[in-house]
Amino acid sequence: MIFEGSCTALITPFDKSGNVNYQVLKQLVDRQIVSGTKALVILGTTGEAATITPEERKKIISFVVTITASKIPIIVGTGSNSTKIAVSFAKEAKALGASACLVVTPYYNKCNQNGLYQHFKTIATESQIPIILYNVPSRTGVNLLPETVIKLSRIKNIVGIKEASGNLNQIKDIILNTKSDFALYSGNDELTLETILAGGKGVISVTGNCYPDLVDLECFFALNFDYKNARRISNILYPINKALFLDINPICVKKYLQLMGINVGNPRLPLTSPNAKVINKLKEIKKQYEN
Repeated sequence: MIFEGSCTALITPFDKSGNVNYQVLKQLVDRQIVSGTKALVILGTTGEAATITPEERKKIISFVVTITASKIPIIVGTGSNSTKIAVSFAKEAKALGASACLVVTPYYNKCNQNGLYQHFKTIATESQIPIILYNVPSRTGVNLLPETVIKLSRIKNIVGIKEASGNLNQIKDIILNTKSDFALYSGNDELTLETILAGGKGVISVTGNCYPDLVDLECFFALNFDYKNARRISNILYPINKALFLDINPICVKKYLQLMGINVGNPRLPLTSPNAKVINKLKEIKKQYEN
């Protein structure tokens, strides 16, 4: 198992010119480690991987792997709608010292379940790095069904799944029909507790960018069967979890971090900053939390 508990899907900070801000990136990584986060995902959806250049990919991976010095696992988003490109990304991540890859289902192509199986099998076989599947139908237009996940779980280096379908029945089907060493992680912050109660191993979190200590606590309590305290933390996080998805991720989480005084910059086009209504709601939620 790559990790158990809280894993933050880290944002990629940019400066005023839109370049990667490595000084702030180090601050973000250090903050996660101090807060108890058990692993980091870089260059995922939240990390705006779709607008990161090949040169930036290499530098970001090398930079984060170096500054963490094996303190926590570094998982790299290596998904693509091209199997060939996804294989090359996974091989690159392995060569640069990543602990594992997070591989999203192919988007736009909308392949069938056999295509999904062959896609992930090829990546796992050719890269030989631990692979965490990533199912997020709302972003990709395709759902990785439980029967396909179960079949894929039998491949040696496919070690888990980030399940962001929001379907608890689907989550339970996967957990009940895979071996104990195949880890299912919640891909929806608001379902972290419910997923762990069903047998999940933790969360790959957007909210962890803002409140990594609280997300870590929620997972810790839930994994140690302290459901009263886990529910208490879950209830605190609930309005924050909702607010961070008032617009397309990572638009809101970047703005929220700015409101916290962390200079992460704006998203890259075609993503834009949130409108005034959303910003006011984020300010309201932040004020409520601080009180």
